[in-house]
Parts: sequence; C-alpha cells; structure tokens
Amino acid sequence: MPKTVFEYSSAGRKGVSLPSREIDTPLDSLIPTKFHRAKTARLPELSELDVMRHYIKLSQQNHFIEKGLYPLGSCTMKYNPKIHESLARHTCFANIHPYQHESTLQGALELLYELQEDLAEISGMAKVTLQPVAGAQGEFTGIKIIAAYHKAKGNTHKTKIIIPDSAHGTNPATCHLVGFDVVELKSNAEGRCDIARLRELVDENTAGFMLTNPNTLGLFETQIEEIAEIMHSVDALIYMDGANLNALLGIVQPGKIGFDIMHFNLHKTFSTPHGGGGPGAGPVGVVERLIPYLPVPTISKDDAGYHLDYAHESTSIGKVHTFYGNFAVLLRAYIYIKMLGAEGLRRVSENAIINANYLMAILKDYYHIQHQEYCMHEFVADGTRQKKEHGVSTLDIAKRLLDKGFHAPTVYFPLIIPEAMMIEPTESESLESLNAFAHAMIEIAQETEQNPELLHEAPITTPVRRVDDVRAVKELDPIFKIEE
Repeated sequence: MPKTVFEYSSAGRKGVSLPSREIDTPLDSLIPTKFHRAKTARLPELSELDVMRHYIKLSQQNHFIEKGLYPLGSCTMKYNPKIHESLARHTCFANIHPYQHESTLQGALELLYELQEDLAEISGMAKVTLQPVAGAQGEFTGIKIIAAYHKAKGNTHKTKIIIPDSAHGTNPATCHLVGFDVVELKSNAEGRCDIARLRELVDENTAGFMLTNPNTLGLFETQIEEIAEIMHSVDALIYMDGANLNALLGIVQPGKIGFDIMHFNLHKTFSTPHGGGGPGAGPVGVVERLIPYLPVPTISKDDAGYHLDYAHESTSIGKVHTFYGNFAVLLRAYIYIKMLGAEGLRRVSENAIINANYLMAILKDYYHIQHQEYCMHEFVADGTRQKKEHGVSTLDIAKRLLDKGFHAPTVYFPLIIPEAMMIEPTESESLESLNAFAHAMIEIAQETEQNPELLHEAPITTPVRRVDDVRAVKELDPIFKIEE
C-alpha cells in the first residue's frame, strides 16, 4: 500500500519559510470568532523535495492519457493538447469576473458566440446554449425543453419517452427526473432500434424518443429518418444523446436527418479534460421551433457588439447553471475547433473510425464480437468465450490489462452484451500504440488458456492489488484514520 503524505512527515521540516511582517488589521478581527480553530491544524511537515517526490510518485501510480492508451468505450478519452491549457490559463481569461459588465467582456462574449455558432453548424441545429456543465445536465436541459414544448401546446397527456435498451444509464434517469415515464425499446438482431416494435410503442401519449447515435454498440442507427417520421406523426420530439459525436464530425449533421434536439459533450468530442467528476460542458442544440425554450441567457450579436440575451425569458426553461457554464472548458473547445477547422474535424472522425475498425479486425479472432460489421468509433467485444471455456471473466481480463500497462476498456456495458468490453481507441492513438494494445489483448487471451489462475489473481504489478468491491462500497471508513 502506498504511504500517505503524513507518513513522510518529519517534525520541524519545512518546504518554505514565509517572511514575518506586521499587517495593519489583525486577522482575528477579519474572521468571526466562530470560525477560529480551537487547536492547530494537523499538517504534514515536509521539505519541498519530499512534496515533489510524493506527488510525482502518486501520478506515476495512476493512469492518464499521457501515460498510455485509455480505451474507455463511450467516454472518448482522447489526448488534450497542451496549448489548450496554456491559453485557458492566460490572465486575459483567468482574471475575468462573472459580475463584470458585458461591455468589458466583448472578447470573451465574441468567443462564446462563435463557439455557439460553430456547434450549431457542426450539428445542423438552429441554435445552441452553452450553459449546461455536464453531459447529464445537457440531457436534463434537453428533456426539460421537451417538457416545456408540450406544456406550451397543452399536451398534458404526453407522459412517456421511449429509450432503446442500449442507452446510456443517464438517459432513463434524466427522463424520470423531469417527470416522464420511460418505455424501453428492445434492439433488433442487428443491434439497432427495432422499428416494428417502435411503431407498436408509439401513441398519442409519447412525448419523445431518446437515442444515442452511433449507439453503444458502435453502430450507426441507419433508420433515423423513419424514426423521426414515426415520432413527428404524434407530435413527439426526437432527442440525440451526443456522447458519441466523435464519430460524426464533418460527416453527419444530426439536425439535418431528423433530430430535434441534442447535447454535446465538449469534454469528450472537443478534447477538453474530463474525469473525476469534472469539469465538463454539455451544450444543447435545438431546431428552430424549440429556440424559445432554451435556457437564458444565450449570446447575441448586433451592431453594438455582443450581449447576454434574455429576449425569450418568458418562455425559457430558465437557468440551469450559475452565470454561463464552465468558461475555461468552453474556451478549450473553441481553440480545438478553430485549430482543426472543418477539414480537420472530419479527419478526427475518420481516424477514430479507422482505429476502431483496425482493432476490431485484429481482436475478432481472439474474443467474441457479436456485431462484426464495420463499426463507427468503438466496438463491443466480450469475454463469453473465455468465461465458458476457462472460467475467466471480463473483470479478470480488465485487471490483467493493468499489468500490461493499459487502462481497461469500459466493461459490462452495454448491458445487452454479456461480459461486454466496449473499446474506443479514439483518433489520438498511433498505429504503434494500437498494435501494442492489440498485442496485450492477444497475450491475455493466450494466458487465459495456459494459466487462467494468473488472471484470477491480477493485477499483480500495480501498487494496489484487486480489492473487494462490495466491501469497499459497504465499508466507507478510510484505511488510515487520522486523529484530530
């Protein structure tokens, strides 16, 4: 078990000496008495070198995109160019305050306006709000807009939203949160929406249809125009979960093929950092007739400059986040789009698709792949063969990958594929990187046959071995209890 920073502490050791100086106003008079400490905080005593070595060691024990391939299906863990970080930290941006008057923020508002317009062009939508700060909050915003649309029309009978069984877990949760009933649509044998069954489920009570495209099997849903026709025939709206937009840039505009509303994951598709709960950004795009329901403010432009626009406040669903979203994340996405341009964005998706199909072609001889047609940006292999023949589970395979220096793919999702491994290499990875990952997966398949017990014990080389997941959830007390 790695040492905690407290275990490196040595009495009297210091990393820096601060100059002592008198201040005009004692701190005791600035901070109310009720907030004063009763006793000195227990802090580790370390030299600067101790601190640096501790945190560098911790970083090396973790996995991150600069360290190796991160093939998390549906998460699009691509490389985040460091120029994004340099520009996002520039004082011109970092020192902006949200309460400044908009006349002093024309540069920032211009940037946000252009990003809003660029995302509308990329998606084929009429208007985009940048306010939501996560994909799930983007979903919530989108479904709230659907609810507002039906409320404005007096459609009080619209109570249900249809969602495929391959949907992201947040989709049904979001619909329930907004107050809709969720109806599940089974996938057909090809891994796509069962249109015949959809026709049976749709009725006058249907408010909308929520679909991820490409879906979580990595397959493009080819029947979108037919689905849109079915939904629009009962005045229902069709929503696209944009988590897999990395496969469509410059190739497909969702707003032009029947979708009424969608959210973007800027922290996935447009290469800004994500993980560990944030930061994120989940802008939402809508077709023309849904613009009145967008959160306020949006950003508008006239002869006098750029403005926070509250013109449709009376019909809006209201704010979904304080101020105007995660500005630094939006800034990184803006830089990414402007540096690549239209041609570069298309190449992103083309390369992501090529990389996924390359890996699938290699691994299909070693792992079961239920849907072997050409995939989009990701594909789903599974460990059913290893489980049946050698008692090795997908979890065992994922743990053994850590010993090989790779993060595991998304496992046991989507739920419709037993022992699933959803693999998304992204466009960031080179041929050499893909080959190294494929070689590791092939080695594990061979180890499964030759020494299955090795996989049951994996990981072997990591700082922390396999933990009891159930116990970890049930017993939340920390291993190291630090006294006050």
